[in-house]
Order: sequence, then structure tokens, then C-alpha cells
Amino acid sequence: MSSTLIERPAPEAAAAAAGVTGVAPRRRTRIFALPEARWAAAALLLFLIALPLQLTGAPAWAWGPLYALAYATGGWEPAWAGLQALREKSLDVDLLMIVAALGAAAVGQVMDGALLIVIFATSGALEAIATARTADSVRGLLDLAPATATRLLDDGTEESVPTERLAVGDTVLVRPGERIGADGRVLDGASEVDQATITGEPLPVAKGTGDEVFAGTLNGTGALRVKVERDASDSVIARIVKMVEEASETKAPTQLFIEKVEQRYSIGMVVATLAVFAVPLAFGAAFTGSLLRAMTFMIVASPCAVVLATMPPLLSAIANAGRHGVLVKSAVVMERLGQVDAVALDKTGTLTEGTPRVTDVHPLTGSGLTEDELLALAAAAEHPSEHPLARAVVDAARARGLALATAEDFASAPGIGVTATVEGRAVAVGAPARLPAGPLSAHAAVVGELEDGGRTAVLVEVDGVPVGVLGIADRLRPDAAATVTALTALTGTAPMLVTGDNPRAAARLAAEVGITDVRAGLLPQDKVTAVREQESAGRKVLVIGDGVNDAPALAAAHTGIAMGRAGSDLALETADAVIVRDELATVPAVVALSRRARSFVVQNLVIASVFITVLVVWDLVATLPLPLGVLGHEGSTVIVGLNGLRLLREAAWTRARAEGRR
Repeated sequence: MSSTLIERPAPEAAAAAAGVTGVAPRRRTRIFALPEARWAAAALLLFLIALPLQLTGAPAWAWGPLYALAYATGGWEPAWAGLQALREKSLDVDLLMIVAALGAAAVGQVMDGALLIVIFATSGALEAIATARTADSVRGLLDLAPATATRLLDDGTEESVPTERLAVGDTVLVRPGERIGADGRVLDGASEVDQATITGEPLPVAKGTGDEVFAGTLNGTGALRVKVERDASDSVIARIVKMVEEASETKAPTQLFIEKVEQRYSIGMVVATLAVFAVPLAFGAAFTGSLLRAMTFMIVASPCAVVLATMPPLLSAIANAGRHGVLVKSAVVMERLGQVDAVALDKTGTLTEGTPRVTDVHPLTGSGLTEDELLALAAAAEHPSEHPLARAVVDAARARGLALATAEDFASAPGIGVTATVEGRAVAVGAPARLPAGPLSAHAAVVGELEDGGRTAVLVEVDGVPVGVLGIADRLRPDAAATVTALTALTGTAPMLVTGDNPRAAARLAAEVGITDVRAGLLPQDKVTAVREQESAGRKVLVIGDGVNDAPALAAAHTGIAMGRAGSDLALETADAVIVRDELATVPAVVALSRRARSFVVQNLVIASVFITVLVVWDLVATLPLPLGVLGHEGSTVIVGLNGLRLLREAAWTRARAEGRR
């Protein structure tokens, strides 16, 4: 069966012609918009002015106030946060750092204390900048939606309104080259819309009356009148941002464990610091030396780097996955994804596209029709119908660029088919069983062949005579087989197919993608049972589905992933992660990314532990200079933070995809 592609003008060209850029401005937080960065910069500047004055022998009144201001500007925020935590009966490590700096100043080591304040403030600023950059990469999606839209009033006049003021039921006009201001449905007009940001489709999609459009997508060369169907706060883009922001607020089990241990560790560290100070003093050591050793011990033993070891890698991985169309709802989920060792896949809408398409066009011998003529007749008759199979026939005719005649006297019989008069001929399109059929009927062999191949057969009659048969099937996703292979390699076990479809269709599709464990004809509770069987055997099961009937299994699984584009609302809410663009190939990639994030957490814990151990032993066994202790402690914190942020890079996703294909 032949098919042709219709070349469509790119909407970017229309946008350029209209003077509208096709690329949304990227939202990026300015460094000095962050208070942490401003205070750290002020402390650093004051320190850099005071230090040469002190080293060149200037009087204390020249550099002393500058150091005092450095203490104040760099230390007031962590000191205040520490006092607030203390009121809640929680010991904050930040407060211990401030105490150590003040202790150093109290024994005359003003410069060393100021250095600690500056480095500590700079470390906090770097963490704030990294957090802001992560948030920017996600919230930048909001910039795709225009700030204003043209609303059409009942009297036909236009008004420009902020998109957040659009209400469900409003009608908006989208001119060529403009971005669509709200999720809705086309009332009138025809155009091509670039919706790659939402669905990942590489080519603009033709849109006409009745088609759904999304906020933030780019209109092409035609004008559209769109009826708003969702509030701005409930648009696809807004839901993406909300889900990722909620994910950023969660904490992984490793992080929760570290925070629980941190309180006890901090109390123990204070007790140990007092011992490091008091024991040598009791044996006749100098007060200043004992206090400096104790302050240095408290600094280097502080678990700042340990506390920072977990969340940056996981949050960076969440942001990176979000940029590539996978919304991971929490840090808990990102950590759990890397633990899966078994996969259960739904069939319709997951391994397949979930949309019926014409796969075969068979004119019968003696009909005198070509494939195109047969398809055009069937599509003309089906055009007024809203049935999914009718839409598939019409879409197939449009894909071939066929002109459709006007249908008259249209009638539809549920479960049977449609009839219409097309160019003076009576055309009927429907189920083969509605017509007399025997083993020797001309169409019986074709129908049997199509049905044996897992397709739905549709018979076409003209003036009561069968003239052809169409085959319709739900098409396998292009990346389904490769995804199954990749998941098998990642988990060490071939995925299981769980579907409510009939066994014959399930087995045929499973054979195409390389799945041998097929569970067909399942009700929702049966899918849950299949998942629990695997988990009772010690497996951590990842379930991938899209429908309402998949929601119980998604909830019961160790981790659940929903197909975002075709997924039901219930499945999207129940799942732990959502594939926005319905790209199955991103599943093994995000599993591999999760495993890399977990390995980064381990790396960070090792780095932090080694730094703390070496510096503590150095301070207790020999004499560790306070400035060197400060540099070592804060340096380890910065290294751990920056190491986790490596997962924000595009290279991290590229590597994860490569690992997912092995």
C-alpha cells in the first residue's frame, strides 16, 4: 500500500514573516537577584579590601571595621537561620560555623574567622545559584505561553487580555506566527501547529475544526479561532511545571536518613569539640592553642558536605529528565527508578500508539477500483462520522492527498457501519459480518487474512456489491522493540506484557517486540495480581501504562510510569512519573539516569567522608591551621555540590540514553 507525505510550510517561517520569533525567551535568574549572592559578594569584597591592609601593617582601625562588616554581611543569614532552628530545638550546622568564626575572632584570629565566613557565604551562594538554575530550566517552560491573547467578544470585536485571565469557554483568535495562549479546541480555521515542546512531534501538525491545541505551541500560516477548554493554571505546561516543582520539594529516603542522623551527629560533634578544648587545657595546654584546635575541629568535623551529598544529584536528574519529556514527580521516585529489576508493559496506548490507522487497502477483483479510488469512496462516506475507525479511514485518505466527494443521505448504525450517497452511488462501509458471506465469497478470504493478522476488517460496498476491504490496526510504536531490548538489558529480565486485549492480538504484538511472558485478557485487578506475584518473588516492578484500567497496577507497583499524551487523568495522577511526549525510548534512559544519580550520591558520600576523616585526624594528631581547615571543609562542600550538578548537563542525558540502548 503506497502513501505520500504532504509537505507543509514550517511555522517558524510564518513566524519570521510575521515578525514573531519562534523561540521563547529563556528565563534565567540573575546571580545578584539572589540575596545569598549579594551578601556573599559584599563579604568577599570587604575581606579583599581588609586583607592587604592588614598584611601591609596598616593600623587595626583601618582593617578591623572592614573585617567586622565582612562577618556581619556574610554571617547574619546563616546565624539567623541557625537561631530559628535552635528555637525549634534543632541544632543547625550553619550556626556551628558562625560560632567557630566568632571563636576564632575572640582569640585574635580575626582574619581566619573572616575567611571562614567568606567561604561559607560563598558556598551558600553557589548552592542558591545552582538551585535557581535548576528551577529556571523547568520554569522556562512557562515562557512558551504568550503573556497576552486576543479574545473575541460576542459582538465580534477583539480585545487583548493577559492569558491568565482567559476562562473556560472564551474564544481566542490566534494569528499566523503567534503562540497559542491556552489549551483548547479549534472552532474555525486551518493551520499547521508546531507542538514539539509538548508532544515531541518533529513536524508541524495540521489543525482544523475540532482539533485540540495546547498553550505555548506555535501557530503556522493560518489563523485559528480556538475555544478555551482549560484554565491557565491547568494547562499542560502549567501541570508540567507544578509536578516538577512538587518533585523538588520532596526528599529521598537517603536524604531523610542523613538528616535524621545529622541532629545526633551535630550534638555529638559539639560534645567532642568541648572535649578537644577541655582535655588539653586540663593537662596544662595554652588556652589560645586549645581553643583554636577546638574551633578547627568543629569546622572540619561539620557534616555540611554529607548533608549536601544526596539532593543535588537527584534534583539535577529530575530537571534533566523533565527537559527531555519525562516528569519524575519526586526525589523519592528518582531514587526508586534505579532500583527496578522487572518491567510490566501495557499494550494499547503504551507499546502501540493507541490510535487506529489504515494498514491495508484491498480492492476486490472485478470492482474496477484502484486503491486510491476505494479509499476515497470509503472516506467520503465515513467523513461525517465521529467513530474512531471512521476517523482512521478519513485520515488515511488525507495522508494520500485524496479529494473527498460530498456525502449525502448519511446514516450510521451502531455496531454495523455507515451508509451514504457519494456521487450518485450508494456506499456502505462497515463490519463484514453484516453482509452475506460464505467461504467462497470474494471478500471472505481477504477478511480472514486480515483478522488472522490481528487487524480489524472493514468492508466497502457500492450499490450493494462488495468492492473492497480495508484493514485497520493500532500501530506499534516505532521505538517499542528497541525499548523492550534496552529494558531487558538494564534489568536482566525480559519485560512482561499485561493487557486486557484478546490473547491472539497480544501474542502477535509480543512476538514483534520480543516479549515472551504474555498475560492477556486481564481485568484491572488481574494486572495488580500479576504485579504482586512478581514483587512477592522479590522483584521491584516498573509498570508502564496509560489507561484507567492500568491505574491500579501503577499504584501497586514499586514504580509506575504513565504515557502522558494518551494517558487518562487517573493514570497520570496515579503514576510516579509521566512520559510527556510518549517516547518509550526515554524509559530506559531515565532508569539509567536514576542509576547514575544514585552513583553520584555514593561518590559524594565518599568524598565528604574522606575529607572529614583526613581533616579531623590531622587536627587531632598534628596541628591543622585554621585557614587550611576552613578551605578543606568548604572545598569539600563545594566539590560535592558541583559534582551533583553535573547531571544537569545535556551530556548526562546523552550518556543515559546510550546506556539505555545497550
